[in-house]
Amino acid sequence: MFRRWSVQRRLTLAALLCALAGYGVTALLVTPLVHTMATGYLVEETAKAARRIAFVVERDAPGRLRPVAVTEGTDLIQVVDADGRIRQASPRLTGLPPLSTATATGDDARLDTTTCTNRVPGVNCLITVGFRAHVGGRPWMIYAYTPALPWYISPLYLPVTGLGVLLLAAVTACVAWLTARNALTPVSAIRNELAEITATDLGRRVPRGRRRDELDDLARTVNETLDRLERAVEQQRRFASDASHDLRSPIAAMRTQVEEAMLAPEEADWPRTGRRVIEGLDRLQNIVGDLLTLARLEAGAPGRREPVDLARLVREELLRRPERKPVETRLRSGVVVEGDALRLSRLLANLLDNAERHADTMITVTVGEHEGRAVLEVLDDGAGIAPDQREAVFRRFTRLADSRRRDAGGTGLGLPIAREIAEAHEGRLTIEPSERGARFVLQIPLISS
Repeated sequence: MFRRWSVQRRLTLAALLCALAGYGVTALLVTPLVHTMATGYLVEETAKAARRIAFVVERDAPGRLRPVAVTEGTDLIQVVDADGRIRQASPRLTGLPPLSTATATGDDARLDTTTCTNRVPGVNCLITVGFRAHVGGRPWMIYAYTPALPWYISPLYLPVTGLGVLLLAAVTACVAWLTARNALTPVSAIRNELAEITATDLGRRVPRGRRRDELDDLARTVNETLDRLERAVEQQRRFASDASHDLRSPIAAMRTQVEEAMLAPEEADWPRTGRRVIEGLDRLQNIVGDLLTLARLEAGAPGRREPVDLARLVREELLRRPERKPVETRLRSGVVVEGDALRLSRLLANLLDNAERHADTMITVTVGEHEGRAVLEVLDDGAGIAPDQREAVFRRFTRLADSRRRDAGGTGLGLPIAREIAEAHEGRLTIEPSERGARFVLQIPLISS
């Protein structure tokens, strides 16, 4: 049942339980403490009265004893001589025998005790403070009495205390309820907005709070999550669009080739048709493989994190590749980055493939350092890329006219994959100005020592 309660009702119940607990603590712990303090106060006030009377008795007795001067709050006093006779008494104790026979012993002239008797109407036990006075060389005792406090201190103490605790709890519950209601209003707005967001309307965002508090942090985090979700959905849509766009052409071409051969099967060159279909399948396979690689990179699929020496990476990649065009290397040893060697090899291979398609006679690969970052450059001596086209080549399936002329079977995904790999390594891949050809520059943070 409690699980269905609102936060406000839970806070109100918690406040009431705290009130009951506070009342119990007051009754069990605070009341004895207050009782002790009040009793101590009464004892000292009674002692003042007894000490004052003892001083007067020691000065004037026995011949000039005056009536006992009753002080406010202490009206039970007896003066008892050495023979146990009452020599003076306050009006309420006149005619009564001594209520206490205890005497102060030793060097201490004060007596503190409790006397229980039924001789004083309405009183059961009395706090008793006595002082010894010397009269004519003999010890007299001056007793001052005051009624002992009951354990509940006063008939009004517990009710008034309980009322105060309940009042405080009620105020606390009211403040907590109002605070919770005001605090949860933004939560309701966030919930309502999230309930209305659908896959077709991911541009909406939850409202931010007016105060920069935890709820505003929650709204900001929700909006950041929605931003990531929108980007992911957009990437998925773009992936589907790109795949359908570039897969349609080779599939249509293969279908046309097969249908033409089937129209005249006796006249068709089936080996030639088969080779053309296999070429189309190879292109499809390359496109699908590149698209899956891009999808994994954009989804943030983690790669291996290990030290990679860029100079060694370049040498190993050049050894694996057939030499179609001469490659000049300018490699600085000890340029080490942290990353996935396989992905960085893929990046380098894509840059080299691009350079081989456009170079006239030579490719230059350089590895160095600049301002705490590793720098890898791949330069060809071809026609180069116009400044207004240098960002366009990193878009998917973008192939310039010269690229289509030189390699009609390319997928247009090599350079986008290379840039995604660079960004996954907290680096950047750009095309920088050069005297001749296209100069691709990769910068990645050096490994932290």
